[in-house]
Amino acid sequence: MLFPASMRISRRQTIFLAALLLLFLFRLGFGLCSEFWYEDEQQIYLLGLKFYSTGAWPYYGPDVTYGIQIPGALQSLLVAVPLFILPIAEAPFILLNILSFSALCLLAWYCSRRLPETPAWIIWAWLLTAPWTVNYSTHIVNPSYVLAGSILFFVGVLETYPQTSRHLISPQWCNFMMGLALFWVMQLHMSWVLLPPYVLVSFYFQYKSQGKGILASLGWFVIGGAITGSLLLPTFLKYGMVGGIGGAGGTIAFNFKNVRGMLNLPEGILARFLSFASFELARFIGDRSVKRLAFLRQQPELIPFVIFLWAVGIAQPIVMIIRWFSKNHPQKDWQAIKYLTLFTVLLLYVSFSFAIKPPSSHTFYVTLPIAFIYSFYCWSPYLSRRGWQIFAGIVIACGIIFHTGLAINNLSRISLYVDRSIPQSAIELKDYRGLGERRPGARY
Repeated sequence: MLFPASMRISRRQTIFLAALLLLFLFRLGFGLCSEFWYEDEQQIYLLGLKFYSTGAWPYYGPDVTYGIQIPGALQSLLVAVPLFILPIAEAPFILLNILSFSALCLLAWYCSRRLPETPAWIIWAWLLTAPWTVNYSTHIVNPSYVLAGSILFFVGVLETYPQTSRHLISPQWCNFMMGLALFWVMQLHMSWVLLPPYVLVSFYFQYKSQGKGILASLGWFVIGGAITGSLLLPTFLKYGMVGGIGGAGGTIAFNFKNVRGMLNLPEGILARFLSFASFELARFIGDRSVKRLAFLRQQPELIPFVIFLWAVGIAQPIVMIIRWFSKNHPQKDWQAIKYLTLFTVLLLYVSFSFAIKPPSSHTFYVTLPIAFIYSFYCWSPYLSRRGWQIFAGIVIACGIIFHTGLAINNLSRISLYVDRSIPQSAIELKDYRGLGERRPGARY
């Protein structure tokens, strides 16, 4: 016997691990077939490629708008480090997919433990194949990197709120996760400003229960924050506090246009937030009706799947809104979860009233974990029944088929493989300009 009985894995565990491997490869393949040449994606790739090529320290990260840039080196390092390990054009995609896949596995495990009446395979499969987790955490663009931090953050938050805690993770690790994740997101996207209110509420509850013992919790938060926050220090040491923020203060101003637009219920914040955990389809086929129809003409075999999934994607947010008013639920913390969700939506409305950018879905992608957790609470009373389990399996299977067709369609049109030789040559020659130039006025 090579291994003792305690170390052997069962047939079920073997199947589970094999399924996870296949799902990882599916997600990685989809990411490699996704948009690469659009300006936003290319600029994020260039941030890391420039550091890899020149060794010049990346004091600033993603561009917010002209003249405004997020401080910190994290984004550049997330693209550059895998190139040092494996100097091929696909390397940054591999690291990104490892990060997002691992974070989604954590969220799947966490939701499965919170909702034992829901079959675990549905939670895992849906989280790993849903449109918003496949399309926005597998290819190189800064919101894709936000997902890993946001999952760590909100799992930590829920475990430190007494109304939602299941004591699945120790308080020390929860505070560590919140600190690490806050400064992670801070260097990737301006949506980090949505997170501090949750931290303040968390420490309020911890202070009420621990008193002076909260100093230990703060210590763990600081340790986590220091790991990712240390990448901000060179920027502020070189440029000072005012110059170091990269003009980010200019993104805050009352925006009446946003206020008026948010009142549009079908495309407002509430609908977009709930769509994170729904089968939102049209957005990922094309940004205009002409492109969507062209896609269907090119992939006519997908039309039945598109019609079915489109109907599912419309129904899901509607049902989630109706379910909010339900008082009965198998889980006692249902009230806490739904009011936390309401708080998140209201926070988004307030925040975007003072943002220069409109509330496009990707601009508050950081809140996706809350949308998914709330949605699983909505579905759990149904998914305990055999019929609904079969229906969920059909939706997930159709989703995988659809995304496979979408990946095939994107492969020769917009992916890295339209001309892989360009980024590969830039890597080999260590000349980032072979791929493109950073935006005019970029600080790095």
